[in-house]
Formats: sequence, C-alpha cells, structure tokens
Amino acid sequence: MALFGSATPMSKIIGDAFPVFTASFARMVIASAVLAPIVWLTTARFTEMRRSDLWVMMGIAAAGMVGFTATMLFGMRLTTGVIGATIMSSTPAVTALAAVLFLGAAMNWRKAGALSLAVAGCVAINLLRDPGAGDGDAVALGAILVALAVCLETAFTLLSRRLSEGITSLEATLGASLMAMPLFVALALIFDSAPFQPLDAGAWDWAALVYWGAATGGLAPVLWYRGVRSAPGALTAASMAVMPLTALGLSYLLLGEAFRWVHLLGFGLVFAGLALMILEQATRD
Repeated sequence: MALFGSATPMSKIIGDAFPVFTASFARMVIASAVLAPIVWLTTARFTEMRRSDLWVMMGIAAAGMVGFTATMLFGMRLTTGVIGATIMSSTPAVTALAAVLFLGAAMNWRKAGALSLAVAGCVAINLLRDPGAGDGDAVALGAILVALAVCLETAFTLLSRRLSEGITSLEATLGASLMAMPLFVALALIFDSAPFQPLDAGAWDWAALVYWGAATGGLAPVLWYRGVRSAPGALTAASMAVMPLTALGLSYLLLGEAFRWVHLLGFGLVFAGLALMILEQATRD
C-alpha cells in the first residue's frame, strides 16, 4: 500500500518531465519486466486462462492501464500532490458505490457515509485551497482528471472480479500491461509533441520513472496479492490506510508542497470515509 501510495506524487514528477504517453509506455515495459519472471515462476503461465478472461483483460488494459495512467499523469500535471492524494483516497468509497450500482451489492450506512465524507473532503480541499497557488481553473481541471482516474481504477477493480478462477491477479496484471503497450505507442505517436524523446528529463526524473514502473506497477501488485492471501481480512482492510498517508507525506517531502490547515480538513474528511470502509471490510470478513 505504501508503494501504491507513492504513485501519486511520482505521477506529478513524471508528468512534468516526460511526454505522457511515452512515459506510460515506459511504465508498462518496466512493470512487465518485473512481473514476467514472477508470473513464470509462481503461476500456471496463462495455461488455465479461459477465452472470457482475454476480453476482461482487454477491458482492464483499456480502462485500468491506458485510461487510468493517462488521466492520472495529465491531472497531476495541473493539480497539486496534496489534492491528488486526497482525491485518490476516495477510491475505496467510489469502488463501493460502483459495486452497488453495477454488481448489485447492498448499500449500508457505512458505505453511504464513506462516500459522503469522500465527496465533502474533495470539495473542501479544492474550494478552500490557497488562491495564490497557481491557476485556479487549471488546478480544478487537474482535480477533475484525477477524479476520473479514480473512476477508471474502480473499473479495473470491478473488471478484475469478472476473471475466472483459472487466472491469477498477477497473470491478469501482466497480460493487461502487455496489451496496453501497443496502445500507448499509438497514442504517443499521435498526441505526444516529442514521442519517445524526453529531452528535458534529468537523472532524478529518470529515477522516478524507473521507480514508478518497477515499484508501483510491478512490485506493489506482487506484494499486495501475496499479502492478502495470508493476512487476516481485518488487517488487510486496515492496511488500506497506508496508501493515502504515504501519498500525502511524499507530496510534502518530494514535491516540496507547503502545509495548509485546510489540508487537514479535506484529507481528514476523506480519511474518515476510508476508516468507515475499513470498518465495513473488517465487519464483512
């Protein structure tokens, strides 16, 4: 969860230094290089995959890889790390709402409360932000794009539940990453102003890109999927709190963003909603 959380501030560093679709392609290449040997050594290597799984993985590649990565990078170019971290913290609540709408899951007071707190926190941190910190419209647009990234990540989660028991989550992640590569190549050639030519990137930017691909795209899923198989459900749910705290802390540390008291209000509301979702998960398990 700490590695997943670090992806938010890293997205801002990378989005400012590299063409978006070029960087996204590089992330898929690096993540696949990390995942491939682990999949080869620890799984059935797609031999038990059904035809329906192929279509699900294509949906995951389109929404969870291409859509999520692009909107996240474009959004973090415009907004701040703290706002991005706060919005990303609403992911569990948005996922719960999507499960109610599309999978027939039951709504209860904890889910409704979590969603209400998440919305209130995101609105508060955007409306009450420092008016002198950059262009207001651009920051708001960036926040909207990050919110869209949350929705696309939710689509990733819901689609993953459609996979058969014959394919593991690691196989699906690797398969979707490989499928996303040609899409990113095409998008880079069409939309990036200088495709595959990161002219202004320095050593720190390259290190961030390698970390972004290897740690958040490759290693983090391996650790998470192995952990949830052996950890108690309540502990797994509680560990979700690490992700937004890491994203917020690294926004101050790596991006040099100044602390504002409104950050406590906005992030605190969203984090209270996350606590309700942790309680919901722990109660269900």
